[in-house]
Amino acid sequence: MNVATKRDVQRNLTAYGFLCGALICFAFFSWYPMIREVFLSFQKNNFVSDPVWVGFDNFRAVFADSAFWPAWRNTAVFTLLALVIGYLVPFASAIVLNELRHARAYLRFVVYLPVMLPPAVSVLLFKWFYDPGAGLFNQILGFFGVPPLSWLDSSGTALVSLVIVSTWMNLGSGTLIYLAALQTIPGELYEAAELDGAGILRRLWHVTIPQTRLILLVMLLLQVIATMQVFIEPFMLTGGGPENATVTVAYLMYQYAFNFGNFGGGGALGLMLMIVLMVFSVVYLRVAREDHP
Repeated sequence: MNVATKRDVQRNLTAYGFLCGALICFAFFSWYPMIREVFLSFQKNNFVSDPVWVGFDNFRAVFADSAFWPAWRNTAVFTLLALVIGYLVPFASAIVLNELRHARAYLRFVVYLPVMLPPAVSVLLFKWFYDPGAGLFNQILGFFGVPPLSWLDSSGTALVSLVIVSTWMNLGSGTLIYLAALQTIPGELYEAAELDGAGILRRLWHVTIPQTRLILLVMLLLQVIATMQVFIEPFMLTGGGPENATVTVAYLMYQYAFNFGNFGGGGALGLMLMIVLMVFSVVYLRVAREDHP
């Protein structure tokens, strides 16, 4: 074996070694829990006594729960609101940052700062912002003569308040991804559009969006998958209230498993959510592939 071949073998072994490490992590922390959840959803299991196979009893019990359909409705509404707010705001922020010529690095840091904070810290910060008495948001409303709002205590504003928190927490990562995509667009395209008399909106519609369409499609899929699993915001801010207005599927799973001690019911809910997301992902990818072969 010559020196070049030996070097290639060593390089390949190193690469496969890193790959095996990643596969082991995925298998242990992702694939095994999903497979375990499938079995758990058909068992009566409290992880103290021996599990008992109960078939579809867990699914029947979950379906009969009065909070089941509100949880799915709230999850769907949260996802739609997050698409309207949390999907567009990072893209708009990236466009603004891409057009700036000064202090761009500093503003990138400011935008990405919420991502570096622990989620619990961000949620507790907004809990003070939403405080009905001395909260920052109500103080701002009072400055303009607007009556204070019960942000988290009203069924009309609680879910929207959670969407705002989620958008702020994840704004930085989405903005930087979009910004990286924007910087790959050739400047000649914008110059040609300007020579044709295209304004800002026309350049955005005919140049920016078509050139970043692939990233937009991928981020849309990731956004839906992430928001359908929302948990920490209702868990720490509202506890599912008021009147189940912010109970989500993931939060209901937590209640079944850790409040009711019914891990089988939580597993059944988790399996339903996993199937819904898998079906959505397959249909979405097929439609996207047909539109962009």
